[in-house]
Amino acid sequence: MERGMELQNTVKEALNALYHHPDDAVRMQADRWLQDFQHTIDAWQVADNLLHDATSNLETLIFCSQTLRSKVQRDVEELPSEAVRGLQDSLNTLLKKFHKGPPKVRTQISIAVAALAVHISAEDWGGGGIVNWLRDEMNSHPEFVPGFLELLTVLPEEVFNYKIAARPERRRQFEKELTSQMEVALSTLTACLHINELKEQVLEAFASWLRLKHRIPGSVLASHPLVLTALSSLHSEILSEASVNVISELIHYSAAGSSGGATVNMPLIQVIVPQIMSLKAHLTDSSKDEEDVKAIARLFADMGDSYVELIATGSDESMLIVHALLEVASHPEYDIASMTFNFWHSLQVILTKRDSYISFGNEASAEAERSRRLQVFRSAYESLVSLVSFRVQYPQDYQDLSLEDLKEFKHTRYAVADVLIDAASVLGGDATLKILYIKFVEGVACCGNKHNEWRPAEAALFCIRAISTYVSVVEAEVMPQVMALLPKLPQQPQLLQTVCLTIGAYSKWFDAASSDPSILASVLSILTSGMSTSEDTAAAAALAFRHICDDCRKKLCGYLDGLYNVYRTAVNGEGSLKVSAEDSLHLVEALSMVITELPQVDAKKALEMLCLPVVTPLQEIINQGPEILQKKHPRDLTVHIDRFAYIFRYVNHPEAVADAIQRLWPIFKAIFDIRAWDMRTMESLCRACKYAVRTSKRFMGITIGAILEEIQGLYQQHQQPCFLYLSSEVIKIFGSDPSCASYLHNLIEALFKRTTCLLTSIEEFTSRPDVADDCFLLASRCIRYCPQLFIPSSVFPSLVDCSMIGITVQHREASNSILTFLSDIFDLAKSCKGEEFLSVRDSVIIPRGASITRILIASLTGALPSSRLETVTYALLALTRAYGVRSLEWAEESVSLIPLTALAEVERSRFLQALSEAASGVDVNAAMAPVEELSDVCRRNRTVQEIVQGALKPLELNRVPVL
Repeated sequence: MERGMELQNTVKEALNALYHHPDDAVRMQADRWLQDFQHTIDAWQVADNLLHDATSNLETLIFCSQTLRSKVQRDVEELPSEAVRGLQDSLNTLLKKFHKGPPKVRTQISIAVAALAVHISAEDWGGGGIVNWLRDEMNSHPEFVPGFLELLTVLPEEVFNYKIAARPERRRQFEKELTSQMEVALSTLTACLHINELKEQVLEAFASWLRLKHRIPGSVLASHPLVLTALSSLHSEILSEASVNVISELIHYSAAGSSGGATVNMPLIQVIVPQIMSLKAHLTDSSKDEEDVKAIARLFADMGDSYVELIATGSDESMLIVHALLEVASHPEYDIASMTFNFWHSLQVILTKRDSYISFGNEASAEAERSRRLQVFRSAYESLVSLVSFRVQYPQDYQDLSLEDLKEFKHTRYAVADVLIDAASVLGGDATLKILYIKFVEGVACCGNKHNEWRPAEAALFCIRAISTYVSVVEAEVMPQVMALLPKLPQQPQLLQTVCLTIGAYSKWFDAASSDPSILASVLSILTSGMSTSEDTAAAAALAFRHICDDCRKKLCGYLDGLYNVYRTAVNGEGSLKVSAEDSLHLVEALSMVITELPQVDAKKALEMLCLPVVTPLQEIINQGPEILQKKHPRDLTVHIDRFAYIFRYVNHPEAVADAIQRLWPIFKAIFDIRAWDMRTMESLCRACKYAVRTSKRFMGITIGAILEEIQGLYQQHQQPCFLYLSSEVIKIFGSDPSCASYLHNLIEALFKRTTCLLTSIEEFTSRPDVADDCFLLASRCIRYCPQLFIPSSVFPSLVDCSMIGITVQHREASNSILTFLSDIFDLAKSCKGEEFLSVRDSVIIPRGASITRILIASLTGALPSSRLETVTYALLALTRAYGVRSLEWAEESVSLIPLTALAEVERSRFLQALSEAASGVDVNAAMAPVEELSDVCRRNRTVQEIVQGALKPLELNRVPVL
C-alpha cells in the first residue's frame, strides 16, 4: 500500500516536472521516467488508482488513461485471470465516471474497454458479447449514454488495430462476434437518434460500423433511419461532418465486393446518388463555407472513385456524375479540384485497357464498345485538359516561395502532369497536343507584351513535355511549329529550363522527324545556351543533351567535333558553362552513346579523345608523387574516376574499352596501391573496373588477371567491401570459363578466408554490414556461376558457419544477402551444374540443419524485424523442400522449446503442418499465412517476444561448434 502511494506521488511529481519545470534536462528526465514506468507491472494499479482519485488533475488523468489503454492493448497477459475481471469492472466504472469528459480521457478509457473486448471472450460480457452488454447498460443507465456511445464508436475500429497484442485466432473471432451483433449495434444507435444533441455522435458511430463491410442488404440500408437521418442533414444550414462521413462510408460500402458490390446494392445507390447530385449547385456557390464545399466535393470524388466501373459504361446517368466531377475539377482551390484526379485515372484505365471489354465476346464487339466509350468521354477529357493545365503556372511571387511552398508547387505540377497523361491516353497524344499548343501560342504572345510575361508559355510547355511519350514520333502538324517557336522565347531561367527538358522529352521525335540537319543544330544551340545560364538550366540542358544523343546517335555521328567541344569544356570546367560535376556525367554518357555508333576503328580514336580530359588531371596528380596522391581529398579523384565508369558502361565497343583499360591500368594501379585505405575512392575505382569488365568481357585479356591480383592482395590488409562486389562481377562473367578456374579458385579462397576471420561475432557483423552484404552476394554468385569451384572448396563450410552467426544482423541488406545465400544453397539443385554437388552440400548442411532451422525460426519470431518475414520464410521453406522429413524434425524440435504460454499447441501444429505441406511440394504461398501467424503470435508484445527469443537463443546457438 505504502509503495503504491509512493509511486502515485512520484507519477504526479514527474508529470508536474514534465509540463511545468523550466529546465529542459529535467523535463526530458521526467519524460524518460514516465515512459519506463508505463512498461512496469506497477503501472496497472497506479494508473487505475489515480483515475479513480477525485483529486487527480487533468494532466494526471490524461497520462493515466493513456497508460491504462496501452497496458490493456499490449500487456493483458501480465495479469492473472481474476485481475482481468477486476480490470473489466474498473474500466466500466471509469467509463461511467467520465461519461461527460474530459473528452481525451473518455476516449482513452473507451479504447481500453474495446481493446479488452478483443482479448477476452464473449462469455465474459454476460454471454451475449460486448454489444449486447453495451445495449443493456445503455438501457439501464441512460444518463451515461454519451460515454457508452463513444465505446460503440471505437469498438469496430479495434478489429483492425494491430497494436492490440491479441492472438490472430482471437482477433478473427472478435470480428465475427461484432459482425454477428451488427443489427443490435444499429438498432441501439437508432434508439439514440431521438436525443438531438447526440445525433452527431450517433452518426459517427454508424460510420464506424459501416467500415466493417458486413453484408447488410442495400435494400435494408436504403430505408434505414440512420441512413435517412444522414441524408436529410446534408441539406441543413450547417453541414454535418458526421453525415458526410456516413454518406462517404455508404458509398464505399455499396461498391465493396465484400458487401456484394454495386449490383446487389443498387437500391442503396439509387437513394444516395440523387441526394449527392442535388448538392452540385453548392460547388459554385460563393456564399458557401469553404469547408462545406470541400466536404461536398469529397462526396462527389468518393462517388466517382467507387462507382467508376458503372460510370465507365457511358450511360446518360453516369455522364451527369462526370459533368459534376468536371465542376469539382474546375474549382479554383487546388485541394478541392485535385480530389477528382484519382477518378480520372481510374476511368482512363477502364476505358483504355482491353481487359475491360472481355465480357463483350468477340474482338470486333469489344473494339466497337471500346471505341464507343472513348468517343462518349472524349469531350470530358478535352475539358479536363483545359481545366487543369493552368494550375502548373508559376505564381507571381514564385521567387519569394519558401522551400516548403516550392515543394508543394512541384508536387502540384507532377499531379497535373499525371492527369494530362490520363487525358492523352484517352484522347491520343496528338489530339491533346493540339489543345495545349493553342495555350502555348497564347503564352508566347504574352512573352512579347510590355510585361514580358513568360509564365503562361512555360506552363503550356511544361504540359506539352508531360505528354511527350503519347505524341506520335511522326507528328508533323503541331510539333514542327512548337520547335520553331523555342529559339524565339526569352532566356528567362525557369522558361529555359523547361525548354531544355521539353527538347529532351521529344528526343525520339527529333530522330524520326528531322531530316533537316539545321533543326538538330538549332536544338544543340539552345542546350548550349542552357548550360551557360544557371545551374538549374545547365542540369536540364545536360539531361536533354543525353536524351538527344541517345535517340539521335546515328545522326549525331557527323556532329562529333561540336559535341566533343561542349563535353571537353564542361568536363574541364572551362568557359561560361555552369554544368556541375554530377551533371557532367550526362554529357559523358551522351558522347559515349554516339561513339557506340561509330565503326570499330573510328570508335577507338574517339574513345581516346573521350578519355583525354578525364585522364589528364589524374595523371597530373600521380606525377606529383605518392605523398600528394595520399593527401588528396577523395572528391579530387572520384570526380574523374566516375567519368571513366560512365565511359566504360556506355561505350559499347568491347575491344576499344579493353584497350582503354589496359592503357589506363598503370594509373588505376597507382591509385589502388596508394589509396586502398580510402573507401570512397576505392568504391569509385571498383565501379569503373566493374563496367570495364562488364563491357569488355573476354577481351580484357591479361588486364583482368592484374586487377584480380591487385584486389586479392589489398583485401588482406584493407577489407573494402567494393573489392568483393568487383569480384562478384568477375565471377558472373568468367565463372564458367575453364581457363580462368585456377585464378578464380585462388581469388575465392583468399577473399572468403579473410572475411570469415573478420566476421566472428554478431557484433562484427553489426560493425561491418557492408563487408557482410558484399561477401554473401559474392558467395551467391559463386553458387550460380561456379559451383564447381566454390562448393567443394575448403572455405564453403566456414562460410556457412559464418552465415549462421550473421543471420540475425539488423542491417537489412546484410541480413537479406545472408538469407539469400542460404536459400541458394538449399536450392542448389536448381542452379547450373549444382546437382552434382548435392552430396558435398549435404555433408555441410545436415550436421548444422537443426541449428540453422532454430535460428531461422528465431528470426521469424522476433530476432529480425517483421519486414524481413518474406525473405526468412523463403529460406525456411527452401530448407524444408531440400531436406523434407528431416527438416520437419528440426522445426518440431525448435518450436517445442517455446513455452505454451507464448505459443499455443494449435498455433504450433498449424505452423508445422504448413511446413509439412511445403516439404511435400504444395505451393509455398499456401504456407505463408501460418508462418505469418506464428510470427504475429510470437511478437504480440514485448514480454512474449523476450520469452520466445530466450527459449530459442539464436545468438548463443550460432557460437556452438559443429562436431
